Amino acid sequence: MQLSRTVRTSLLLALCTAACASVSQANTSLPTVDQHQTGTQYSPLSQINAGNVAQLEKVWEYRAGDLPAEVNMQELISLQDQPTLIGDNLIVCSATRQLTALNPATGDVRWTFNPEISDAIATKKCRGIGNWTDIQAETGSECKTRLFLGTTDYRLIAIDANTGKRCSGFGDNGEVQMPPSKEELWPGEVAAGSNPTVINDVVVVGSSVADMQRADPPSGRVMAYDARSGEFRWSFDPVPRDASDPAMATWGKGTDSFGQGNVWSSMATDQALDLIYLPTTSASDDYYGGNRPGDNLYSTSVVALRGSTGEVVWHQQLVHHNVWDYDIPARPMLIDYPHNGEMVPALVQNTKMGMIFVFDRATGEPLVPIEERPVPQEGIVPGEVLSPTQPFPVGMPNVMPHSFSPEDTWGFTPIDAYLCKSAAEEYDYGPIYTPISEKGTIMMPAAGGGPNWGSGGYDPDSNIMVIPSNRVPMVAKLVPRAKAKETYEMNVEGLSMGFSNPGSDYALEMKPLMSPLGAPCSAPPWAALTAVDIVKKEIVWEVPLGSLKKMMPFGLDLLYGTPGAGGPLVTAGGLVFIGYTLDNSLRAFDIKTGEVLWEDELPFAGNSVPVTYEVNGEQYIVMPAGGHSMYTAKPGDAFVAYKLKK
Repeated sequence: MQLSRTVRTSLLLALCTAACASVSQANTSLPTVDQHQTGTQYSPLSQINAGNVAQLEKVWEYRAGDLPAEVNMQELISLQDQPTLIGDNLIVCSATRQLTALNPATGDVRWTFNPEISDAIATKKCRGIGNWTDIQAETGSECKTRLFLGTTDYRLIAIDANTGKRCSGFGDNGEVQMPPSKEELWPGEVAAGSNPTVINDVVVVGSSVADMQRADPPSGRVMAYDARSGEFRWSFDPVPRDASDPAMATWGKGTDSFGQGNVWSSMATDQALDLIYLPTTSASDDYYGGNRPGDNLYSTSVVALRGSTGEVVWHQQLVHHNVWDYDIPARPMLIDYPHNGEMVPALVQNTKMGMIFVFDRATGEPLVPIEERPVPQEGIVPGEVLSPTQPFPVGMPNVMPHSFSPEDTWGFTPIDAYLCKSAAEEYDYGPIYTPISEKGTIMMPAAGGGPNWGSGGYDPDSNIMVIPSNRVPMVAKLVPRAKAKETYEMNVEGLSMGFSNPGSDYALEMKPLMSPLGAPCSAPPWAALTAVDIVKKEIVWEVPLGSLKKMMPFGLDLLYGTPGAGGPLVTAGGLVFIGYTLDNSLRAFDIKTGEVLWEDELPFAGNSVPVTYEVNGEQYIVMPAGGHSMYTAKPGDAFVAYKLKK
């Protein structure tokens, strides 16, 4: 059985990475400022429920119209928006970061704002916006409620939420040009990748910094500005630069030559505590750290900062000396968690490793114990010094396998399985955190996860968190500089990709562990949806996520799971809505059992996060559907809305 080139390429790219009538009365339970900032992806709306979800029908579809008929699949194009209902406008953000205010009941356009980003910047995606209401401004005044948009050319723009016009009193004509820490190699090397976050009267912006393009990339510092004026307030660099910072002791020779550690995902805030929570990433290099011996604080950590000052209040590192590209990819989730007989304001952090960490969000104290466990050291490349242990949450189940060996290989046929086993035996392999070697190491979870930026959805009534994950192993190989090519490019036919990483002792080669038939050498599911009771610390159910029907000959409907991106929406109606997959489906699962109760085909893959709201007594579900070029899912521009049949 031969898989198409599309699915074979998708499996590679998905795993390398590693959001009117009287609407003023609308119930904006999700999304709202609070839900976006707490990351629960939960709505208390229950009009649409397990008993009637089969009656959902499409009621409108909006097309942004900002992509050409033939898109360049070599560009990074994805529609990852999580729309926001503000007042009587549903704000959507297209792949080119064009903002549009829609009538939430009809999908009709009210206004559009174009940030005018140069076409020279290849990355086209948007993970939503920040928003804020100025309580000091008079009712009806300009920009009393404003939207904050980050751009791929590293600007922060403030827009009036009612009119779509720039806020003239913010920065220079409504925008601030944020400064990279060093000159960029090309426009867009440093970008404001995800939605800005507002903590009281301060708007905070993370950054995405291009991986493996040089050994000394720009800093991944977080920038903060006054939400009214745009005046600079503070910055925080996850790679410490001040000799007086205690974290400097964890960087060996210092940090002058290192960058990244950035916050490319979304942040969470506790307004009452004046704390903003950062999920940070690995420092440069992603796969080799011989020049940065030590644990490398504050990289690959949850860092809590004082919103007013940027001061570090607490931090917890989740991967020491990260050389597996195991960034912290998901927005921290803020919930109430039972601990020692009382409910404690908590922070739940999902990770690419499929591990779930729980902390007291005021103090950083682990509410689920963490223990340091020995991890493999065999196969370390010359010059590398790895941490002998890594942190593991005690008793909490993983939502990913934590090892892979030739005995775990699989195939559609016995011959296929035999060839997969033979291929796996050529590489180093073992449990999670097995060193990346010159021979090549099978990574499970892969660098793209496991879970990724879409995170999970949490039901506070049942304590169930539902989270998607990719499950195909990757092979990562470090190539000594003397043997490395000057330029590495993606080889689609050979299903491999490489990064020359100038200035580093090592270049990198990566590929999925695939059979000659083009299927992963791991057993299905190749993506899964897992429900975890995070209080009882047990898996409630797990199901494959996605069908191969659009990728297999003759449309065979094999529920083997497909690589994907995005996250779930959980509702009080007992439902989990999720796109994620490459089969272009939006599904509703029963949160109690994992049974699919409803499914509809989208115009493009729904590699984002669905949202829900209520208008005039009717509940709507809206799914951004725009595919993802890195998954070879055709990029698109659709937002699709559903409600119950009358």
